[in-house]
Amino acid sequence: MLGFLLRLLPFWVREPLLIAGGTVLGVRLVYLAVRDPDLATAGFGALFLVFTAVRVHTVVRALRARRKPGPAVASGGAVVDEPAQVQPQAQVPAAAAAPAPAPAPAPAPAPAATLPGPASPEKEHNAWGQAIAAFAVFGVLALAVWAGPRFMPANDNTPKPASCSDGEQEELPKAFKRTPKPVTGDQLCEALNRPGLAKALGTPGEIAISASGTDNTAPLTDGKVALPEATVTFDTYTVNVSATYNHLTVDQYVKLMKYGSETDVKSLHVLGRPAVLSSDHTMKIEIDLGSGGSGGPVEQGPLARTLTVALDREDRGGYCDISVYSASGALPDDSVLLTLAERVLPKIPELPAR
Repeated sequence: MLGFLLRLLPFWVREPLLIAGGTVLGVRLVYLAVRDPDLATAGFGALFLVFTAVRVHTVVRALRARRKPGPAVASGGAVVDEPAQVQPQAQVPAAAAAPAPAPAPAPAPAPAATLPGPASPEKEHNAWGQAIAAFAVFGVLALAVWAGPRFMPANDNTPKPASCSDGEQEELPKAFKRTPKPVTGDQLCEALNRPGLAKALGTPGEIAISASGTDNTAPLTDGKVALPEATVTFDTYTVNVSATYNHLTVDQYVKLMKYGSETDVKSLHVLGRPAVLSSDHTMKIEIDLGSGGSGGPVEQGPLARTLTVALDREDRGGYCDISVYSASGALPDDSVLLTLAERVLPKIPELPAR
């Protein structure tokens, strides 16, 4: 394509461009070959310089041909290189001259052929003007190549944060229809997976690897208790948010912790609602997707820090869990959980009075 475009250019535009480009490329390749010894680079550089020398020779010959005057043209259309030399004739005595034969009758003159008139001289192009214009075009192209990456939007290969919804809407379980104003898993995910989440976790340089929301029901309730949840995973931390729409209050939940394995229990209020901080281990489940299709035993996973907040200020039942954990077992400060609660809780409607 580039060669076709170059052939369309006039001679006095094309040749200076080829000379300038070949010189730049040749000198650059030779410089690189001298700095980092490389025979292949040196060979290509020499090839470009030889190509440039041939183009320079062609331009020089063209300039000399333009300066050399052309042959003169006679009025009849014949080309005359030099003035005709008149040869003197020797004087012969009349007595010695042989009698000239009688002249033969002249043939009838043929119709005069119409000779083409002299072609009108073409307007001579200004070679220096074309050469200057060629270098100007080359300069504009070089400036465009140099300034293009600075002003044109570059290809952005930066990974994009994970999105919550995949566009498929599934029918909600019946428990959600029986619950007044329940939040869905996608709504929890959208409330959690917002700009600034990585910064709130103390890892501002990370982006979400995965984000999902599900509309589940609480186990051992025969599908009668809605349990939407959302999970957002980063390289360092994983955040899980769930809302349980049962009749268990936070106060009752704290009392049940005495019989559980929770540690570092701390009661507090968040946005005017009763809340409690606790720590507990997650469960680690391995699933074998091979031919056997069997999985390993359920093991104890890394420690998670959880903030449990009532769904209403009067603590009439139902609560929201916000958990953070990492594969390494490291946990953020409790202030991170409080910040996450301030982001998520306003998106969960409070339960109406029963």
